[in-house]
Amino acid sequence: MKKPRTARSVWAALTAVATAAPLALAATPAAAVVGTPQGDNTYGFTSRLIIGDFHRGCSATLVDQEWLLTAASCFADDPATDIAVAPGKPKVKTVATIGRTNVSDTSAGQVRDVVELVPYAGRDVVLARLARPVFGVPPVAVSATAPSAGEELRVAGYGRTAADWAPDKLHTGAFTVDTIGTADLTISGQDGAAVCGGDTGGPAVRVVNGTAELVALSSRSYQVGCFGIETADGTPNSAVSARVDDLRSWIDGTVGRPRYTDFNCDGAEDVAIADPNVTVGGAANAGLVRIVFGGGKGTAEITQNLAGVPGGAEPNDQFGRALATYDQNEDGCTDLVVGIPYEDLGGAADAGMASLLYGAPGGLTTGQTSVNYEQGSGSGDIAASVSEAGDRMGAALAAGHTTTGEPYLVIGDPGEDVGSGSTAAVDAGGAYYLRGTVNEGFVQGADGVSGGPESGDDFGATLAATPQHIAIGVPGEGLGSNADAGGVQILEHTLSTAGIPRPIGVVNQDQDDVTGAGEAGDRFSDGLAGVPYRPAGSAAATDSIFFVGAPGEDVTVDGTARADAGGVFNIQVTGAGVISQHSTIWQGNAGVSGGPENGDRFGATFAAANTRPKELSSADNLALAVGAPGEDLDGVANAGAVQTFAPLWSPGDSDRWIQAGSAGLPGSLGANQQVGSNIQGTGRNLYVGMPYGPSPYGAMHALPWPNVRGWPDTSSVTSHEPGKNGLPAVGTRFGWAMQ
Repeated sequence: MKKPRTARSVWAALTAVATAAPLALAATPAAAVVGTPQGDNTYGFTSRLIIGDFHRGCSATLVDQEWLLTAASCFADDPATDIAVAPGKPKVKTVATIGRTNVSDTSAGQVRDVVELVPYAGRDVVLARLARPVFGVPPVAVSATAPSAGEELRVAGYGRTAADWAPDKLHTGAFTVDTIGTADLTISGQDGAAVCGGDTGGPAVRVVNGTAELVALSSRSYQVGCFGIETADGTPNSAVSARVDDLRSWIDGTVGRPRYTDFNCDGAEDVAIADPNVTVGGAANAGLVRIVFGGGKGTAEITQNLAGVPGGAEPNDQFGRALATYDQNEDGCTDLVVGIPYEDLGGAADAGMASLLYGAPGGLTTGQTSVNYEQGSGSGDIAASVSEAGDRMGAALAAGHTTTGEPYLVIGDPGEDVGSGSTAAVDAGGAYYLRGTVNEGFVQGADGVSGGPESGDDFGATLAATPQHIAIGVPGEGLGSNADAGGVQILEHTLSTAGIPRPIGVVNQDQDDVTGAGEAGDRFSDGLAGVPYRPAGSAAATDSIFFVGAPGEDVTVDGTARADAGGVFNIQVTGAGVISQHSTIWQGNAGVSGGPENGDRFGATFAAANTRPKELSSADNLALAVGAPGEDLDGVANAGAVQTFAPLWSPGDSDRWIQAGSAGLPGSLGANQQVGSNIQGTGRNLYVGMPYGPSPYGAMHALPWPNVRGWPDTSSVTSHEPGKNGLPAVGTRFGWAMQ
C-alpha cells in the first residue's frame, strides 16, 4: 500500500488541475468537480476557461460584468514550479464561457475573450478582464466574512468527474472547511465530492438564505476519485483553496477603475504625446507622436516615415494635431488614432485624414496592419466622400466603448463644404461615426440632425463622447445675426432609422434654459469634454455630463465688459434623452477663484474624468479641469492657468488653482506660456501640456488627480520633456496633444 501523500505534495497534485493532457480533436480540455450536475443557473456566475488552443482548461467566477476571478496558476508557464503570472494580456488566446451550465447548449450563456490579467501578488488569484461586459448573468458577491472550521462550502467547476474527462455540464459539490490560513484554506469533500482537473479557479461559495457569496477559489487538490487519476489508499479527499474574502478592497479597486492606455498590453500605463509642429526628415511641421511606455520600458517615436504608418512625412501635415485611444480590435492592447488635418491629398491642400495604429505586445504598428481613414477610399460613407481642400478631416477625434462594450470612433471634418456651386455652405462641417460595420457620415440639417449647414459653422471642430452619448461642437454656428455664437449637437450611440447615431437635440445660449444669450464671437463649444454619470438611484452610469466652454464669452464686471473672459456650462443628458443645463462656472462668481479679465478665455479647453464610473457619481470621483490660457498673472501676460473642480457640487467650494510653479506643476510664470491651452484627463491623471515653454521643445506633466483635487492617496508628478529620461532633445510644440 502506498503511503498517503504529504501536505508538501498537495501543490504538485493540484497543479494538474490547471493542466490538460493531450486530447483528441474536438474534445475540450476542461473537465469538473466530482459532484452533482447543476441543472439550473444558480451557479451561472461560474465560467469555463479555455486557455490556448485547447492547451489548458480552468474554471472562473464572474465578479463584475467585465471581470472574472480565477487562479493565477491557470496562466502560469509551469504552475508546478511557479504560479506567478505577468500582468497584461494573456500570453495565449483565452476564451471564457459564462452562464452556460451545459457547455453544449450554445443557445445559453455568453462567450468572451479574456484580454487582461491583474494578478494578486503572493496568492493563487488573478482578475481577468473580458473584452466586453456580460449581460443577463448576475455576478457573485465577494464575501467579507472569513470562513470558519467546520463550515460547509459549495464548490463549482467544469473539471473532470469520476466518469468523464470532459463533461458538458457544470458540477457542484459540498465541502467542509478543515483549516484556515492567511492566504489559503483546506477543504474536504462530502459524499465523494472532489476537486478535479479543470476546476482550478472555480468558486467555493457560502450559501446564505439561498444566495451565494464567494469565499475562495480552487487551487490545489489530491484529486481523489477523479477520472484518470490514481491515488494511494488512504489519500485524503481534500483540496486547497485560495482565500478571497479578504480581497474585496483590491477587487473593487481593480474592477471599478477606468481603462488606461496600454499600447504594449503589459499592464503598465503608457502615454502618447504629440508634437505636430516638429520637423521630420527635413519636412517642417510634419509632426510626430512619442510614446512613453510604463514600467520603465523606454520610448518610441511614431512618424509617417515609419513603416506601418500610412502616408509619408510632408511639410505642414501636423501629424498628431489630435489624438484618441480605444481598443478597436478588442485584443487588450490600446490602439491609437492620429489626426492629420493638414494632410494634402491628391492636390487638395489640407484635406486631412486620420490613421488608426494598432497596439501589440511589441508596441504600436508591430501587430495588425494600420488603417487609414481618408475620404474617397476605404469603405462606407468615407469611401463615398471626396477629399477636398480645407476639409481638415481629423481635426477632432473621440473614441471609446459604448455601454455594451462596443468600440466606436468619431472623426471631425469641420472644413467640409456642404452643397455645391454658388449655394455651397463653405466650411459647414461634418462628422464620421465608425462602430463595427457602421461607417456613416452626417452633417447638420440632414438625417434628423437639427439646424442647417451654413458657411463657417465648423460642425465637428470639437468632439466629446461617453459610453452613452456623443457631443459635436459647432463653435462657428451663427444665432440670428450673431456670427460664431456657437452650439452643440447631442446624439446617442443607438442608431436612427437613417443609420447614424440618433440625434437627441441641440444646445445653445439662445435657449431659455441655458444661461446667457448667443452673442457674436462667444464660440460656445470651442471647449468640449464629457464623462459618464451615474445618478442617485441608478444601478449604472446611464447619463452623461458634457462640459461646454464659451471662451469668447464677454463677462460684465461692475458695468464694464471683459471681452473673451470665457465661461463654462455643465450640460446633463439623461439615459432617456433629456438635455438640461445643470450648472455654470464663472471666474470670480460663487467663490470661484480669479476674476473675469479681457482675453482669459476660461473654458477654451477641458480635461474631465470619472475616476470611478461604476460608483455613484460624487465630488470624490468626478473631476473637471478648465483651461484659461490667456490668464495674466502677476503682470505676466498670457501666463495661463488651470482650475479644477468637483463641477456639479458647488464649484466654488472645490476650486483648486494650478499655475506654473504651484500645485506640483514645474516651472515658473512665463509670458505667453499659455498654461491650460493643452490639457487632457485620464482615469488617473491630469495631463498638462506646455508646448509654449519654458522648455524650447515643450513638455508634458502628469499630475495625479488626487494631488489636484485634494483627495487621499496622492503620488508624485511625472514629467516628460525632450532631452530628458530617454526622450530625444528634439521638439517644437511637444505636449500639444496627449492620450
